[in-house]
Amino acid sequence: MQEKGTISIHTENIFPIIKKFLYSDNEIFLRELVSNSVDACQKVKRLSSLGEVKGELGELNVSVAVDKEAKTITINDNGIGMTAEEIKKYINQVAFSGATEFVEKFKDAKDANEIIGKFGLGFYSAFMVADKVVIDTLSYREGAEAARWECDGSTSFEISEGSRSERGTTITLYINAESEEFLEEQRIENILNKYCQFLPITIQFGTKTEHVPDGEDAEGKPQYKEVTVDNIINNSNPIWNKPPSELKDEDYLNFYKELYPFSEEPLFWIHLNVDYPFTLTGVLYFPKVKNELELQRNKIKLFSRQVFITDEVKDIVPEFLMLLHGVIDSPDIPLNVSRSFLQADGNVKKINSYITKKVAEKLADMFKNDRKGFEEKWKDIGLFVKYGMISEEKFNDKAKDFALLQNVKNEYYTLPEYAEKVSPLQTDKNGEVVYLYSANPAAQNTFIQAAAKKDYDVLLMDGPLDNHFIGQLEQKLEKTRMKRVDADVMDKLIEKEHNYESVLNEDQTQSVKALFEKTINNQQMNVEVTAMSPEDLPVTITMDEFMRRMKDMSKMGGGMMNFYGNLPDSYKVSVNGNSKLIQKIVDTQDEAQKEQLSRQAFDLALLAQGMLTGDALTAFVQRSVNLM
Repeated sequence: MQEKGTISIHTENIFPIIKKFLYSDNEIFLRELVSNSVDACQKVKRLSSLGEVKGELGELNVSVAVDKEAKTITINDNGIGMTAEEIKKYINQVAFSGATEFVEKFKDAKDANEIIGKFGLGFYSAFMVADKVVIDTLSYREGAEAARWECDGSTSFEISEGSRSERGTTITLYINAESEEFLEEQRIENILNKYCQFLPITIQFGTKTEHVPDGEDAEGKPQYKEVTVDNIINNSNPIWNKPPSELKDEDYLNFYKELYPFSEEPLFWIHLNVDYPFTLTGVLYFPKVKNELELQRNKIKLFSRQVFITDEVKDIVPEFLMLLHGVIDSPDIPLNVSRSFLQADGNVKKINSYITKKVAEKLADMFKNDRKGFEEKWKDIGLFVKYGMISEEKFNDKAKDFALLQNVKNEYYTLPEYAEKVSPLQTDKNGEVVYLYSANPAAQNTFIQAAAKKDYDVLLMDGPLDNHFIGQLEQKLEKTRMKRVDADVMDKLIEKEHNYESVLNEDQTQSVKALFEKTINNQQMNVEVTAMSPEDLPVTITMDEFMRRMKDMSKMGGGMMNFYGNLPDSYKVSVNGNSKLIQKIVDTQDEAQKEQLSRQAFDLALLAQGMLTGDALTAFVQRSVNLM
């Protein structure tokens, strides 16, 4: 039997496109061919279960081999095999219409997945790296004859009798000169590890040496010997395919180590399992991310029937969960998936919503069943929760019940609990509840102490997302304002009906204002003399909440924020007219001493804000010694 012919495609331009324009993605040829072999094994397994295959199947497997000398890569399976007629049907007829349009549309293509997926060219991806491809195959059908197919990368092929004596298929690629990198065993093993790590049929590549027990020596010490065993690439039954009831914590942790060998143990995980309205399985892990917002992205692996597709899952996983680790497997997402498909597909949108829902349910259960444990993990999971509340309205609605606010005393409150705690004391004269917060308790300690004197509570807001989260809270909470604890003097942060009467008359007030303006001599420092408690500091330096918040946001870049970021810093210097030190300055007749005392009071305010440095700090220390 020998037959020659032409592959049924409507243009000869297809091979140059496969070879040249898909070159940047050429490693996927191995994924395509191994996946086809796995499918062949699964098909024969299915037919056997239906009683359509005679005899024992044996252990189904796929093997990959590299022969550097012969410049070949061989993929072998003991799956369903093909007859000569089936080769003609499935290999020769690359069936698609409008070949001319195809060539024109994809001649500049960069996404190999899109082309291969759209036009069923999986097998032909072999020609991305090979000058010649040979298929040796024997069908499972009783009485079938072995067949051999050969093609040199043109549209011509040759079919002849094959030499294979056992069911299955061997594909041999004769690697071209430009692709000899694929003759390196380490390169092939890396690709197999990437794409085939969890394929459902055993994948074998070469051999490896293992040390196995070999009795004991004369002193009773265990001895070991080296043995050569098959190098199995994959775990063919990963935990996401098993019922959660059969799994222990240890199984999930071991699988995490398999995925991320050098990572710290995760906080917890969510086992996904849904079969309607789409099919999805997987395990998502919450890692200990702290504040490393960008460092741990793209750690979720997307599979289709256990074949790795991509770790860029932006459209499948909600943005706020991109920091999670783990795997998602859905047969509803095709193997050769393009970016545009993910953005447009209805199932992908449903999967996205489902994952949001499952994460919210898991967090709500954790909070309900073990609040103390939830609080201990909050530093890690708070990042996810805040990100989700900011970016996903549906998640925000669910998270209101378990999102926590932490104060500088390390106490935790839900949003309703905190409103109830602070409303009695921290409601201002306009009926607005003021939430005070600190972004740096060590640096803002003076202001935190001033709040404590009035029994006000101060929240800790020092995370990378807290600038945005503060705005989210103001938007969602009724009649509530957020003010950083150093944004003004305490009586101005939470204004009450009661006001302190000034002990200074109008002339004295103006005199003090002029003195401090002269002492400071800085247009970015706006002096005002105000009546406060005699116990408050003589001078306080603050930056307006709105201005400081805009400047902080500008550091993250973008639009109008840049305008605020470019504005010079502007501070308010509040001089407490009721302070004994200010009264002493007023009563002092010596102008030099007046200036020295005012300078000292101002420097103390700078010191409280961490703004006193360099020569000014040295001068302050020396002046303090002199004054004492």
